[in-house]
Amino acid sequence: MKIKKIIGPGIAAASLALAAWGSVKLYRVTNTTAEATVPATAVKRGDVTFAVYARGEFQGGNSIMLAAPMAGGADMSITFLRSPGELVKSGDTVIQFDTTDQAYALKEAEADLAEAEQKVIQAQAQMQAKQEEDNFLLIKARSDLKQAELEARKNPVVSAIQAKQNDLAVEGARATLDQLSRDLANRKATSQAGVAIQEAVAGKAKVQIETAKKNIEMMTLRAPRDGYVNIQSNTNGNGFYQGMVLPMLQVGDKVRAGMAVAQLPDMKNWEATARIAEADRGHLALHQPVLITAVALPEHPYHGKISDLGGTTGPMWERRFECKISIDDPTPELRPGMTANIVITAETMKNSLWIPAQALFESDGRTYVYARTPEGGFATVDVKLVRRSESQVVITGAKEGTLVALARPDQKKEQEKEKKGGSAAQAITK
Repeated sequence: MKIKKIIGPGIAAASLALAAWGSVKLYRVTNTTAEATVPATAVKRGDVTFAVYARGEFQGGNSIMLAAPMAGGADMSITFLRSPGELVKSGDTVIQFDTTDQAYALKEAEADLAEAEQKVIQAQAQMQAKQEEDNFLLIKARSDLKQAELEARKNPVVSAIQAKQNDLAVEGARATLDQLSRDLANRKATSQAGVAIQEAVAGKAKVQIETAKKNIEMMTLRAPRDGYVNIQSNTNGNGFYQGMVLPMLQVGDKVRAGMAVAQLPDMKNWEATARIAEADRGHLALHQPVLITAVALPEHPYHGKISDLGGTTGPMWERRFECKISIDDPTPELRPGMTANIVITAETMKNSLWIPAQALFESDGRTYVYARTPEGGFATVDVKLVRRSESQVVITGAKEGTLVALARPDQKKEQEKEKKGGSAAQAITK
């Protein structure tokens, strides 16, 4: 009985110890298994080349833009338009706009001119008739004065009363002649002013005719040089939003004055354009070498250099800037608008420590990695970011060969717990 009393508690204690050891072992195995499932990679040393990848399009350099003429404030309809990519010669018609309004204005101005010219003729005829009438009155007044002066010569031989009457007649005739001379000058100036007014109306109509003819001529846009036609997008409307792909202009569309309709690139000077993310701007500089491949011509890579870096535009979550690249070795097969795959070699850092971009973590101003510990787990190690690309980062503060996690280990544990909890819940539901 005494032996049983001693052995019983010992066996119970041993069982509890064994159970505790098993629980710890199970936890370690489970924890180690969870840690082992975290993907990891080693910190490597070598040459790291940073490149910017973008997609753009080919177009001729020194392009000439054909825009709707500044003729009136109303929108203009396109009645003729060359096909995209069509080859034209210098002087060929590229765009034709509807000239109905301008033709109406021309007819109206021509009618106004014809009416004004008739009024000029009428005013000139009236002035001539007035002049002839005034000349007759002037001749009659002079004749009356002459007759009165002749009668006044008889004063020595006639009565005093008759002599006084003759003198009064001379004075009256002379006053009439003087007044008529002044009136005739005013009448002539008035008649000439009336003719000038009608001539001014006719001149205005002539200017309107010339303007209408010039506007009609401006409604036809011709190619200033040989090349391929690059039709522009239709931006004349309010039904589009940022990032929307706009349709190209076509016959029947309305455009506003000054709106770009077609582009005529210079086929001797090719360039490629691309909109690149703002984060890559610090890697780029003028004259950097660029490798370009046309999607339609993959067998012929092209080489070029950055010629221009434009301003940054777009919403805060997607800021981009325009990059222009001059092509050094164009071929006759190139066409405006061809899609281009662009690779810009920014920099090569020699003998540097680097890891994949997803192995670097940032939080609260810290930059760190999850490094493998001797126990098989992961611990955070602060590092310094030297340079970043889309796929690689150059760092300092870590040792070459150190295994670093490609995902947060704690997130992996949480996912495992969620999976286990989900399975348990499903089992309970069932």
